[in-house]
Amino acid sequence: MVGHRSQPDVNRTAILAHLGGQGPASRADLARALDVSPALVTQLTRDLLSEGLIEEREAASSGGRPARMLGLVSHDLAAIGVKVAPDHVAFVEVSIDGRVLRTETEAFEAISPLATSTLIALLRDFIGSGATGRILGVGVGLPGTVAEQGIGVVDSTQLGWAQVPLGDLLRRALQLPVVVENNVNALSVAEQLFGRSREFGSALVVTVGNGVGAGLVSDGVVLRGRAGGAGDLGHIPVRENGPLCQCGNRGCLEALIGQAALINDARSIRLIGEGEGIDALRALADGGNDEAREIFAHAGHELGRAVAGAVNLFDPAVVIVLGEGVEAWTHWSASFDAALRAALVPGKRGIPVEVERWQDDSWAQGAAALVLATPFDAQGVSGDQGRLVRERLIAAVEEQS
Repeated sequence: MVGHRSQPDVNRTAILAHLGGQGPASRADLARALDVSPALVTQLTRDLLSEGLIEEREAASSGGRPARMLGLVSHDLAAIGVKVAPDHVAFVEVSIDGRVLRTETEAFEAISPLATSTLIALLRDFIGSGATGRILGVGVGLPGTVAEQGIGVVDSTQLGWAQVPLGDLLRRALQLPVVVENNVNALSVAEQLFGRSREFGSALVVTVGNGVGAGLVSDGVVLRGRAGGAGDLGHIPVRENGPLCQCGNRGCLEALIGQAALINDARSIRLIGEGEGIDALRALADGGNDEAREIFAHAGHELGRAVAGAVNLFDPAVVIVLGEGVEAWTHWSASFDAALRAALVPGKRGIPVEVERWQDDSWAQGAAALVLATPFDAQGVSGDQGRLVRERLIAAVEEQS
């Protein structure tokens, strides 16, 4: 996707990041992946080889002439990812090849007047407690709308934040490049760099848990919409005059099948107590309780119909489902799949659905992927912060050559 840019440093850095993120590749592989000409790849890799930034390796032969593979000399490069939730924050350090090097979770109160100061202090502690790589930058993923990654002004009903200049506050405090993004968009970037999405080119990434969201990947690019709010699947109107949603409207999908809605449904029929939550409901379903299973099955049905509408509209090659809710997916899946297939137009009923195992730090890994993806930022979404990350990447690798 960087082929539409003419600056040699962008293409040069994209090669380094691609080799770091996805492993050794041939020159032909690089040309295809980065959408540049084979001649330009040959020229740029010649320069990188002479500077000692990459090395040539011989791949195993399958009978013909062995392919010459290129690999990154140093992997001592990392990004910090932050997941911000209403009641906790998760931090990860992720190497340039996508491996989680360390992780930490801390209690957090998003509605506190001191929320941003607390976040800065926690982030400083995490970075200072033993970063194992040279830090390229910090990526922050959170539930809400962020018009521009590189500026990072946040509006979030879940966090209770309105026009919070988070990016600027973190940059001033940390003296590092900082990019901020909606958490589902961040996960979609991670899927494009390290997950199943990169095998398909276009994908609908659906998250279920506290909220319901979607990321749209088309030709390897995450579609953000006019102000970063594309993919708000949870706020599709489903039931007229339905339950009140946190966005202020009634009958949104999230108000019907989000985690809080499922808990309320279970409490309303005294299936779980006031002090119990989603874990108790899932345990009942796992144990064979028909009422608990019906709550999840209803949620799966509603989600399947909503996802079908998105598939019919955007025509992705694959649907990827992840989030806290997949821990109970065995109770969602049958009704989800039946509703999805029934509501799809005939030519799209065969679309594959990939359900990925969930870990809480996946959100933070997605945020770190924002930093690692900036060399591929053909649309300039990360702005000046993307340029700073690219400069740090080149400088760090050159120091070690």
